[in-house]
Amino acid sequence: MTFRRTIALGATSLALVVAGAVGTSAQSPTIRIGSDNFYESKLAAEIYAQVLEGAGWTVDRQFGLGSRPDREPAFEGGQVDLVPEYVGSGLGFQLKGSTDPKLTALAGNADGEATREKLQQAFDIKGLGITVLGITPGVDINATVVRPDTAQQDGLAKMSDLAAHQNDLKWGLPPDCDANPLCKDALEAYGITYPPTQREALDACSTPLAEALANKAVDVAWLCSTQPDIARFGFVVLDDDKHQQPSDNLAPLVRNDFLQKAGIEASALAGVLDPVSAMLTTEKLTELGVKIAVDQEDVEDVAKAFLATIQLPAGSPAASPAS
Repeated sequence: MTFRRTIALGATSLALVVAGAVGTSAQSPTIRIGSDNFYESKLAAEIYAQVLEGAGWTVDRQFGLGSRPDREPAFEGGQVDLVPEYVGSGLGFQLKGSTDPKLTALAGNADGEATREKLQQAFDIKGLGITVLGITPGVDINATVVRPDTAQQDGLAKMSDLAAHQNDLKWGLPPDCDANPLCKDALEAYGITYPPTQREALDACSTPLAEALANKAVDVAWLCSTQPDIARFGFVVLDDDKHQQPSDNLAPLVRNDFLQKAGIEASALAGVLDPVSAMLTTEKLTELGVKIAVDQEDVEDVAKAFLATIQLPAGSPAASPAS
């Protein structure tokens, strides 16, 4: 019999049902979970870590590996086994600089599921041995934001409005913008000369960048659309009118060699993590972000509280008693 179950991390029931789907730590190696160096990536990684720990697995946390140009080589090189990824930005990273027609054919924005499938195809074409699990319904896209006074003064409502004022503005951009086609190439698509004449290199989606914007140290900032600092400071999000930013739903990536070593199928791991991912809506990601970035709660505590309250759909492996 299947039924709805409220997850309580550490509970024996969760350990049994998840273990039934993906094995136990006695049967499987330690799983090394990594993340980027900003709070939302760490939060997603911590949620996945706690679910697997609830199954009795040992988790080696290697969070804060850096931005994608640092984290992705660490993952592809086998330093970690599982990472959360934004599928649109991840696809852009895999296609950057490629002249392979099979890869370049994957370019172009699409909805979340289509983008997830394209990312899987890119990994397969490149022979990287990586599986993309299910996406979250929540989307967190790159957002270019300004203060209300700047928007009013310069008549800024959309990204196309920036080009005429670019040399009069101080830009807060991530250090890896040069290597990120969704940053550098997107700006150039709007007629913005890269690098801008006045640029501060600050981590994307970070509170220090948001505070620099609020305090007028910069005039334009590269934040994330679910970032609570946008509402906190009343920033104006400029419309991506040329649609340069893809759907950035989150999904766990797992190395196939880890699955082989653990003796499990990707579908079994997906059966446990996908129902949890399905609870991460845009509104929920924003709500959890407020707790971390504004209320200064620990990522571990926020993840635990989230998992203790969600209910999984009947029929999912983590919602059904082990047989």
